[in-house]
Amino acid sequence: MRPLMFCLLLLAPLASAAQQSGADAAASPSQTAPVQTEFHVKYVSGTNVYIDAGRDAGLAEGTKIVLKQEPAKADDNDAAVQPGVVAKLTVISVATTSAVCQVDETTRDLAVGDVLSLPETEVEQMVAKNAISNTRVYPMVVSFSEGDPLDEEVRDAIPHPPLPEINQSRGRIGFDFSIIHGLGNNGFSATMFGMVARADITRIAGTYWNLNGYWRGRIQSSQAPAQSSIQDLINRTYQMSLNYINPQSHWTAGIGRLYLPWASSLEVIDGGYVARSMSSTSIVGAFMGSTPDPTAWNYNPDRKLSGGFMNFHGGSWENFRYSSTEGAGVQLLKWSVDRPFFFSENDFSYKRVFSLYHSMQIDRPTANPDSPAINFGVGQSLLSLRVQATPRIEFELQDTYFRDVPTYDESLVGTGLLDKYLFQGVSGGSRVQLPFRVTGYFDVGKSNASTDKKDSWNTMVGASMSRIWKTELTVDARYSKFDSSFASGEYRTLSISRDIGEKFRLNIQGGKQSFASSVSQDTGGYFVNALVDTNLGSRYFVESSFTTQRGGMDQYNQFTSTFGIRFDNRSHARMAANAQKP
Repeated sequence: MRPLMFCLLLLAPLASAAQQSGADAAASPSQTAPVQTEFHVKYVSGTNVYIDAGRDAGLAEGTKIVLKQEPAKADDNDAAVQPGVVAKLTVISVATTSAVCQVDETTRDLAVGDVLSLPETEVEQMVAKNAISNTRVYPMVVSFSEGDPLDEEVRDAIPHPPLPEINQSRGRIGFDFSIIHGLGNNGFSATMFGMVARADITRIAGTYWNLNGYWRGRIQSSQAPAQSSIQDLINRTYQMSLNYINPQSHWTAGIGRLYLPWASSLEVIDGGYVARSMSSTSIVGAFMGSTPDPTAWNYNPDRKLSGGFMNFHGGSWENFRYSSTEGAGVQLLKWSVDRPFFFSENDFSYKRVFSLYHSMQIDRPTANPDSPAINFGVGQSLLSLRVQATPRIEFELQDTYFRDVPTYDESLVGTGLLDKYLFQGVSGGSRVQLPFRVTGYFDVGKSNASTDKKDSWNTMVGASMSRIWKTELTVDARYSKFDSSFASGEYRTLSISRDIGEKFRLNIQGGKQSFASSVSQDTGGYFVNALVDTNLGSRYFVESSFTTQRGGMDQYNQFTSTFGIRFDNRSHARMAANAQKP
């Protein structure tokens, strides 16, 4: 008994001090674990963005991040206006000190050095998570080695609150009605019914499965138009996937319409992947799917592909960082072997100074009947070098090569979604942030393929300005002229957008484009695509869009209206928490 009493006498002052410390911490919220709310873009690869924070900063798969416009300066006389949202991103892969984000919506291209931040809803979630995690300060508990079984049974029966990310669900589901009228000699009329769904559901039923993304599809059509409209093609660039991410497991998987996280150069696939971490720096896996995205260089709805890969990665965003993926597979066309292929994707970066990205595919396409056989060779190669000269000036050098004619849908040329494929050969450009929230950019190069009779210049110039005249509007204008072995043409576009959180979204894009290639001939046409999306109260939303095409191969008007319901189970938790406040 004496040793036990002696131990209690020693622990009593410590317990008292710990209790006082806990009381002080409770009285001073500033002493709780800090929440990092700002992150920096370290590298951009297609629709994927690498940032300089990861699991240590509280990020997890499915976390939403935004890029906001710079706040007004003191002499702008509009300092009270909140900065608008330029881009919305979702974290799709997390490491200890870095993460990969998928760009969901954006009004301009993201660049190295951009400052991303957590929206208010994500900050609230992290604060709630920290409040019940091991970052809280608790008083020291002194207990006997042999306790009262009845007391322990009662203690175990007390319900423990689940982690905030478990069964968190938000999104919306709606039904749309669309009418399209053909003009000119190809007059027709079609009525279409469809659905739209957006979901962000984490830790479903307490598991490590997460559902994230956006889907829009057609349910019924009275008469299918001969050619897809611009709005229909844009709708088919959606991504929605069910992913298994368990920090305590070596396995990860995904199914749906998605990018392979370690090889985005394979483009979006309708299918899935499974991978296993062999060590802290290596991953092996397999994938299978089809190629449904009309903006992909290898687009063909009848094409399937499958294969395996291995990824090696390491380093730190604060110093040198590398990631290298190699793999092999086979492409099928209507379930017949079209081409076996090998692929590689490598990116290297050093702090904010430079980043180097290269993707390549070596394949052997099946030759047409009565044609000579084709040997293995480089079918596609994309090289990009970015140098951040100053925080406001970035330079980029690119080299684009395709052996075969890319199969993207040329109707989307004027939307800017195909810019990275239109230039062939070496090109260089820059992005400069100017005063008055203006950003200018350009890209110039020469196409000098062996099949060209002479070298031809490729040019793309543009500028964007945000928060024009205190209206929160963002305007982007660009002009592009391209001429290569596979295609030639030009386009001019002007886009106007405004985004007020999740309550209101406006986007208007119009322009003129002409496109000529070995598989199509478009003499030129005008298009306008307008969309308005707004919430009706806290539960419903309505969306309306109008698309028109004049000239060129297709002439039509399309009207679409969508009505649906929004859901967010976190709102009930916030209301209950506020109701309990004194």
